[in-house]
Amino acid sequence: MDHLADNVIHFGRVLRTAGLPVGTDRLLLAAQALQAGGLASRADFKATLAACLVDRPEHRSLFEQAFHLFWRDPDLLGRIMAMLLPQAQGRTATPPPPENRRLAEALFPAPAAPATPHDEPLDIEARLDLSDRERLQRRDFDTMTAAEWAAARQALTELQPRLAQRLTRRHEPAARGRLAWRATLRAEARRDFAPPQRERARRSPAPLVLLADISGSMGRYSRVLLHLAQGLLNPAQPGGERPVVEAFVFGTRLTRITRQLKARDPDAALAAVSAAVPDWAGGTRISASLHAFNRDWARRMPAQATVLLVTDGLERGAEGGPDLGFEAQRLRLCCRELVWLNPLLRFDGFEPRAAGVQALLPQVSRHLPVHNLDSVARLLDALGPPAR
Repeated sequence: MDHLADNVIHFGRVLRTAGLPVGTDRLLLAAQALQAGGLASRADFKATLAACLVDRPEHRSLFEQAFHLFWRDPDLLGRIMAMLLPQAQGRTATPPPPENRRLAEALFPAPAAPATPHDEPLDIEARLDLSDRERLQRRDFDTMTAAEWAAARQALTELQPRLAQRLTRRHEPAARGRLAWRATLRAEARRDFAPPQRERARRSPAPLVLLADISGSMGRYSRVLLHLAQGLLNPAQPGGERPVVEAFVFGTRLTRITRQLKARDPDAALAAVSAAVPDWAGGTRISASLHAFNRDWARRMPAQATVLLVTDGLERGAEGGPDLGFEAQRLRLCCRELVWLNPLLRFDGFEPRAAGVQALLPQVSRHLPVHNLDSVARLLDALGPPAR
């Protein structure tokens, strides 16, 4: 039983490293539950640990993967390779678990670098950390290494976008404002005399629609905006009114991915998007995709929405298709603001010579770069409320 307790504690550390809120109290509860009766079978053992260590439905999938990998799964090597390597198209006896690199790093951490005999002072290391952070803010997404991309994703989660507020038709109680007749009558019905109740128009974040190009040259930049959309759909702080966000990706066709991005785990959300989109890193048909959005989705979008169009404007295979300028004009007329995010603006010598760029430019409200963390921060400032 002592070895079992040590393994349960080690399993709890793995879950905590992977991102699950597993405290010491839960580990003690799991040990007590196993002593009371949870060792009759593997199913009972798994159910007991899940009942003690998991309290949210979105954490269940991560617990399932960690349990199968940690507690002597016979197909351990196969599942590890399924997590870390791309999947081959073929028939398998059991479906592989969803990709989650945080779980792989928690189970198999990278070996620490050996300490040098002459360590540098702490103040020098702090300055180096600050300079590394500054370089990371200006590093292009397309040239980042795996470690830099992981640090950039962590920085994206720390960005709290302040979207512009809009007035709605609904009202909320307030100390000052117009007289709320219904609330006043209800208050007078409960007691003989009640002061008049006041109300004001409720404000809510402006809706946001993301149209991201996922062609070969745009995959890394669009993935950054998908991380931002997933963060907006799953705010870190509970409470408050979350903004209405709709997300679409297009390469050779248009695909709605809002449902996939609602997953709490960013890795699981991006893995679901990759599985749902058949044309990732393929060609680009901007005019046909905008035509499909205007025909099928434009009138179903929330009113006064801000549309973020993420593309480089380089269209391929558009002969005989819809006119890009006309479709962009239709899109601009059905939204509050059309913002074009173009990674080609990172070049100082950029000139709008391509036909697609010339067709889009007259129809957009803003033309902004999106290639590093600094440009993303400026985008969030632009989407926020105007300065007083």
